[in-house]
Amino acid sequence: MMSSSKKRKVDQEGRLFKERWTVSYFFVNMNGKPMCLICNKFVAVMKEYNIRRHYNANHGAKYDEYTGKLREDICAELAESLRQHQSLFAYAPPVNLGALKASYVIAHQIAVSSKSFSEGEFLNSCMLKAAEIMCPDVCQAFASIPLSAQTVAERICDLAENLNSQLQDKAKSFAAFSIAVNESTDVTGVSQLALFIRGIDENMCVTEELVELVPMRERTASDLFSNLVGALDRLNVDWTKVVSLATDGTSSGVSKKAGVLTKLKARLQAINPNQRFSVFHCILHQTVGSETLKMNHVLDVVFETVNFIRARGLDHWQFNQLLEECDTHCGLPLRTESWLSQGAALKRFFELRSEIQLFMDQQGKGVTELHLYEWLQDLAFMV
Repeated sequence: MMSSSKKRKVDQEGRLFKERWTVSYFFVNMNGKPMCLICNKFVAVMKEYNIRRHYNANHGAKYDEYTGKLREDICAELAESLRQHQSLFAYAPPVNLGALKASYVIAHQIAVSSKSFSEGEFLNSCMLKAAEIMCPDVCQAFASIPLSAQTVAERICDLAENLNSQLQDKAKSFAAFSIAVNESTDVTGVSQLALFIRGIDENMCVTEELVELVPMRERTASDLFSNLVGALDRLNVDWTKVVSLATDGTSSGVSKKAGVLTKLKARLQAINPNQRFSVFHCILHQTVGSETLKMNHVLDVVFETVNFIRARGLDHWQFNQLLEECDTHCGLPLRTESWLSQGAALKRFFELRSEIQLFMDQQGKGVTELHLYEWLQDLAFMV
């Protein structure tokens, strides 16, 4: 299964290693990844900002004083030392495929659980402790699993590249596909554009996947459009097969004059004037339900009942006692104006409908709707 948390494939964005970085920051290009000659550590992203930050944070205080020919000589000495070091390991023993596969599996679990890369070392220590007790003869096998923070980061990057490659292969077989974009702001205040694709092939096999999560410094329509087109171009999609776009309804997305929708339509018309293209609004947001669906006959009954139970302390206590007798330990949440809070209240009401019906009958406030099959169907639909 493809993971929704995969990273951007930065090596396809024109980020190439620049030779001047070697003298400026003591970095070399090692198998497509920038590596520091001083500490032999890799930087995950081929970007000058990341390389400069590593150098300034770890080595700048010591090496800034060396300039000109002296700096070049030091750089050459470090590069030669690296080459000699590599030659010592030219005939390395065969890779333990089991340990290698295990490291990828654990790195995948760390990624999908949104855990820190350093969790790998913690997990490895836990496995070793358990192995010492349960199967001491195989402790060395567990110890051979590479799970350092740097290794976990590299494994996750490899997995992301593989997933992106799989999605590219599937995109070639799409008979038609739709795209959806949703813009939000993360905890650091940076605007993030989530781009999704949903395609179908000739065998009616549907693929739905997150293409990229793109940080945006500018929130203009042009920036949105360029990020959208760039991400899909990197996926090598056939633009003649796109059938729809769903946006989050922001003005930069749906503006008739210069929105993403207008720009995308113009692009598609230039490619194929007869191409049919549909647009949807806000399908990613639950709030569309409260604005479009007229279900007050359900909401009014539910929240009136919830308010009756929660309003008086005695009623609330008696209801909780009834739940304990029925081996149910989760009560009713308070209803607020938030749509998410209303949704939580609806869900708990539906789960406790039998207990609520019994309690309200005991209080002489029977809810007749709880006996109506059609009303219960509408309640289930709302949940």
